[in-house]
Amino acid sequence: MTILDRIVAQKEIEVSELKVIYGLQEVEMGKKRPSLYDSFRSSDTMNVIAEVKRASPSKGDINSEVDPVLQAQQYADAGAGAISVLTDKTFFKGSMADLSAVSKAVDVPLLCKDFMIDRIQIDVAKDHGASVILLIAAALPEEKLRELYQYAKSLHLDVLFEVHDELEAEMALRIGANIIGINNRNLKTFEVDLAVTERVASLLAKEDVLLVSESGIRYREDVTRVEAAGAQAILVGETLMRSSDIAKTMEEIRIPLHKAVK
Repeated sequence: MTILDRIVAQKEIEVSELKVIYGLQEVEMGKKRPSLYDSFRSSDTMNVIAEVKRASPSKGDINSEVDPVLQAQQYADAGAGAISVLTDKTFFKGSMADLSAVSKAVDVPLLCKDFMIDRIQIDVAKDHGASVILLIAAALPEEKLRELYQYAKSLHLDVLFEVHDELEAEMALRIGANIIGINNRNLKTFEVDLAVTERVASLLAKEDVLLVSESGIRYREDVTRVEAAGAQAILVGETLMRSSDIAKTMEEIRIPLHKAVK
């Protein structure tokens, strides 16, 4: 089994539990947040989705003792356009409690970063303050992804639709995704290559698509590279989690956008 296969199998167990303990609860609206899509499209600097990430399967512990609220507040103060919170417990040491705490502390768009395979996970994410959820093309069949995408949109959530290759990019467009993340990390091998953004981005050069480059972004040169390929936003986790000066790191990666954003 690949790492992704193991994660999805664990999510199936978690979904079964959620349907027992959470299925009868009403989903609350939560704090009103700006639209990630609208605010990012109107920006003239690289938009940063800054991630609260304790650990990962490929790196192990990154910052396991992090205070998610303090980390998120530092991100927001440094100019993050949105904040992502890893909520997977088994593989990333995150939690919905982290998401809920961060949601009370910041006003920017908030991404629940998890492996969504069922509607109930979307309900729980929204209930804990998320305004954006993640769908991963490699994790599910197209029809299931379409169902979850449409359900999330019906709850007025933005959806970051993650792809890794050309076939997945074409699927994202068929489903109608307007925020598409190109993950430079192969979720089956966890190898990282920024050339993935350069290769796939040309297929997504649509006027209404907001392109996000994810994973492997460490230096200003990396940001320049993916911006040249068409990215208008980047998702950065490990680099910011390991930074000793978040404001300085954020300043280095929030480069001007040279491509017109309408």
